[in-house]
Amino acid sequence: MTLRYLTFTADDDGGDRGCWEAMASTPHAALPEVRQEIAAVLRWAEQHAPGPQGPEEDGGTWDVFSHTQDEGRWVTVTVTLTGPLAWGASLLARFAPPDSGD
Repeated sequence: MTLRYLTFTADDDGGDRGCWEAMASTPHAALPEVRQEIAAVLRWAEQHAPGPQGPEEDGGTWDVFSHTQDEGRWVTVTVTLTGPLAWGASLLARFAPPDSGD
């Protein structure tokens, strides 16, 4: 599955952990499709989990946070994942658009 709505950005802590944030801002009618994309990303994250989910300070290896904000005719959804760099790189590669060859 290539993501149509969610766009990820990546950041790392200078060590072995990273943060990947995706955002989609769409009309309300597209929200079910955005939620399908989020579900697919979370399924992959859980299936390829590098360890327990939860905050690092509580012993978690990876974690996820999502937020939906209603903005009238539009809705903005953000999803933030944190975890080991290699795991996040694999996640991005899994959902990246095909290389156009440019």
